[in-house]
Amino acid sequence: MSNTENGFFTEATSAEVVISRNSKARDARLAEVMAVIIRHLHAAVKEIEPTEAEWFEAIRFLTATGHMCNDWRQEFILLSDVLGVSMLVDAINNRKPSGASESTVLGPFHVADAPELPMGADICLDQKGDPMLVRGTIRSTDGRPLAGAKIDVWQANDEGFYDVQQKGIQPDFNLRGVFRTGVDGRYWFKGVKPKFYPIPDDGPVGKLLAALGRHPYRPAHLHYILEAAGHDRLVTHIFDPDDPYIASDAVFGVKESLLAKFDLIEDEAAIRAAGFDRPFYLVEHDFILAQSA
Repeated sequence: MSNTENGFFTEATSAEVVISRNSKARDARLAEVMAVIIRHLHAAVKEIEPTEAEWFEAIRFLTATGHMCNDWRQEFILLSDVLGVSMLVDAINNRKPSGASESTVLGPFHVADAPELPMGADICLDQKGDPMLVRGTIRSTDGRPLAGAKIDVWQANDEGFYDVQQKGIQPDFNLRGVFRTGVDGRYWFKGVKPKFYPIPDDGPVGKLLAALGRHPYRPAHLHYILEAAGHDRLVTHIFDPDDPYIASDAVFGVKESLLAKFDLIEDEAAIRAAGFDRPFYLVEHDFILAQSA
């Protein structure tokens, strides 16, 4: 065993001593990851110089975060979200070529078996809220419209709730649907104008946000998963740029390229042409999918 492995712990050499003890790790990637984490963690502790009481409070926070986790809630993911780590991991794993639409986080409310609907269908089953028409085209980075592209879309209602959050209040699969593009790559469907909503803030992560002077809200958005043969899968949102929380999303999911204007249409002829009986919001947004390597 080397002297480094046998090294005595000092404040100056703390990280190096701890890292050296992991030299016989069976997994090289694990050893690499732990070395980076240890190095940065020790550097942070040295910079902060916490009191023992402060460090114990940090341990209590992590313990409370773990206690909040169950089959339906993952408080550590929420912590990752509000620290911007979830979005950073998403960005690293979804680097796109120039011109391709950007990704953002999946979120916790996707349902895998949403019904496939005819193009143009209304995904709002309870007809509550301000009507909305969403349309656009799915293209490849070379400009070709993508026929047969699968569009899985879901959204919160006009009160900021998803159907899975309001069992017995909203119909099952309310504001969800799967569509497939025709030869022109176009898509369109009807829904309702979504509303901003808070992430769960009744646990330790919510208390942390409050202590930091931060709100728990996500701006209004629509979720998409887009898939087409020969192209990378895209998980993304589009956002209302006029939402009061558009510049301060609690989970940092907003990207400028994902802003899509929600235009209120009040012209009677346009209302009739869209198949509505009252003013509606028109949202137009195209997506560009990166070709698979």
